[in-house]
Amino acid sequence: MNKRHFIKALGIGGLAISGPSLPAIATGKKETAPQKKGVQHRVWINPDHKDTAAELQQRYAAYRKAGIADIFFEADSELHFKTAKANGIKAHRWMWTMNRGEKDLLASHPEWYAKNRKGESCADHPPYVDYYRWLCPSKPEVVNYLKNQVEQILSKDYVDGIHLDYVRFCDVILPVNLWSHYGIDQSKELPEYDFCYCEQCRDAYKSSYGVDPLQIEHPDQSPSWRKFRYDRVTNVVKNLAQVAQQHKKPISAAVFPTPEIAKRIVRQDWTNWPLNAVCPMIYHGFYRENIVWIGDAVAEGVKALHGAFPLYAGLFLPDFKGNYADLQEAVKLAVNNGAAGVSIFGDVNTEVLKVLQQTAKM
Repeated sequence: MNKRHFIKALGIGGLAISGPSLPAIATGKKETAPQKKGVQHRVWINPDHKDTAAELQQRYAAYRKAGIADIFFEADSELHFKTAKANGIKAHRWMWTMNRGEKDLLASHPEWYAKNRKGESCADHPPYVDYYRWLCPSKPEVVNYLKNQVEQILSKDYVDGIHLDYVRFCDVILPVNLWSHYGIDQSKELPEYDFCYCEQCRDAYKSSYGVDPLQIEHPDQSPSWRKFRYDRVTNVVKNLAQVAQQHKKPISAAVFPTPEIAKRIVRQDWTNWPLNAVCPMIYHGFYRENIVWIGDAVAEGVKALHGAFPLYAGLFLPDFKGNYADLQEAVKLAVNNGAAGVSIFGDVNTEVLKVLQQTAKM
C-alpha cells in the first residue's frame, strides 16, 4: 500500500526533504545556525510509472523554477529520478523504516516485530490499521536488515540520498483529530498502543536499570523507560547514517512536528539524530491548530537543533482546503521562524507552484 492510501486511512505520513547542499553528516550540535543560502523547497512524490519522459521534463522544469530543490520518491523509478536530476533537482529515495509489513518479511521473521504492553505482536495484532507492522529497534537483526536496505538504495548512481520515514515506535497517542475516527479516547497511554515490551527490550532495560518495565507500576510514566526507547530508535538512525556517509550521500527524515510531541507520542528524539536535514510534519489540521501554530512549531524545532542541520517545515496541503493565501502565509511563518524552506505533501498543482516560487525569493 502506498503512502497516499495510508494517509487516507490513518492520517499520518511523511514528506520529502533535504538541504540545498550536501553537508557532512552531523556529528554533534553547533552553537551557531548554518549560513542561509536562500529559501528552497521539497516535495514528496509517489512516481507514476505511466508518466512519459516529455511529461516529466515539463513537470520537473516547472518544479525547479518554483524553487523546489529536492524530491523524495516513495518508489524507485530511474526515469523520474534522472529527469529530476537533469532539471537540477536532487532525487532521493523515501524509505519506510520501522513500519515494514512486507508479506515475505512477516512470514520469515515474525520474531522481529514489536510487542505492546499486553504482549501482542505487531506481526499478528497490528494497531489501528492492518499495515501498521512495527519492527523492534532493539534487535540487531532488524538494524542489519535496514542497513542492507539503505545500502541497496544508495548504491544506485541516480539516487542522491536516503529519506527515512516511520523511523519511530508506533503512535502511543494519535493526533487528537483522529480519536473520533477510531472511536478511542487517548487522553492517557493505553497498553495496546504502547510499544515495545518484547523480551529483548525488557531484558536490555533490566540490565541497565534493574527492573523489568512490566513490573513498574506505571511504566508509561517512567522517564528512564521512555529514554531507553528514544535511544533505541536513535541507534537505528546512527547506523543508517553511517551507511549514507560511506556513500557520501545525505540522509534526512520525516518526523513528528515538534521535539516535545515527537518524544511524547512516538518516542522520537530527532534533535539528537545525525542527519543532514529534518522535516517535521507540522500538519496543523491533525492537531486542531490554525496556521499560526506552524510558526510556533518551527521555532521550537529550530531552537532545539542549535544549528545542527536545517529544518524544512512539512505542510499537508489538504489542511489548507484550496486556500492558497493561507498556504503562502504558512510558508512565510515557517521561513520567518527559521525554516530553510517547506516540504509539501499533496497535489502540487499550478497554484501551489506559484506560492512556492513567490516564497523562494524571500
